[in-house]
Amino acid sequence: MSDSPVLVEKRDRHVAVITLNRPHKLNALNSEVRHTLRETFDALAEDDEVRAVVIHGTGEKAFVAGADITEFHARTADEQREVYRQRRIYETVADFPKPVIAAIHGFCIGGGSELALACDIRVADRTARISQAEIRIGLMPGGGGTQRLARLVGRGWASIISLTGDFVEAEEAYRIGLVDILVEKGQHLDRAVELAGRMTRWSPVSLRLAKDAIRAAFEMPMADGLEFEKERFLDAFASEDGREGVAAFVEKRKPDFKGR
Repeated sequence: MSDSPVLVEKRDRHVAVITLNRPHKLNALNSEVRHTLRETFDALAEDDEVRAVVIHGTGEKAFVAGADITEFHARTADEQREVYRQRRIYETVADFPKPVIAAIHGFCIGGGSELALACDIRVADRTARISQAEIRIGLMPGGGGTQRLARLVGRGWASIISLTGDFVEAEEAYRIGLVDILVEKGQHLDRAVELAGRMTRWSPVSLRLAKDAIRAAFEMPMADGLEFEKERFLDAFASEDGREGVAAFVEKRKPDFKGR
């Protein structure tokens, strides 16, 4: 395997699999990994062949065991504020125009949990252990571990997870909606890739617009969200793929989506 901290491969042309490749550090997110991940997502956003992305961690122990705390130790408060002024990986993933699925096993801690929260869907195997552990070192979540988490599991569970720093085991994570799909040990990546493949059968235009509308549901009042959804539907209706899909249905044939 390459020494690069971030690897990319394509599955069935339309699914890109991103592998976080620092198993000796439990795939912790240092500056190099964050920078490389941002560049990787930027490149995949421009790759018309890619219609969905799966992200996972290599090694037996972890998806991502948080941020690299040694970098925190070396920074002043002003330096950390400057880091936060830059585009962060969490927003890069959340704003990515194509579906992103996290395939989680083992430790998913702090920044790793927040990376998973920024994805559209979380698939986990039964070894997954998820925690917002920042409270343990006198800090608090800063990459979405209060905001995205609360919208996902509600105020009570977000408070329990963020204020105790305790681990949420895989079955409990699935029960409270922190994890969307739970599979047996070692099956998380295959299940995530299979799910991504089911999405990539369809128009890249409608995938992007539907993702936008779903995100709006968590950011807008209902009336505004419904108006936003209506406009996205009209965009899909006016697209070449929308016309092709309707024509294919009427003509009883498989649609040939081009992403336009």
